Amino acid sequence: MNTTEDFIALLRDAMGLPVAEEDIGRTLDEVDGWDSVHLLSLLTLLEQRTGRTLPFAQVLEAATLRDIYALAVAA
Repeated sequence: MNTTEDFIALLRDAMGLPVAEEDIGRTLDEVDGWDSVHLLSLLTLLEQRTGRTLPFAQVLEAATLRDIYALAVAA
């Protein structure tokens, strides 16, 4: 996963969320269908894709999809 487009595709294809590129800056409560189960599922998928553990506390504090993406691609 190298781009926000890849991230959005993961949300759509692997998780079934109806999101588009313009949704990446929305707060999580504004994302159609989003709930805490999606957060845990996304965390698991991102850890599998990146091969590393993401900082769980920071993921929980993320306000937007962009925040989660940034954590996933951080060096």
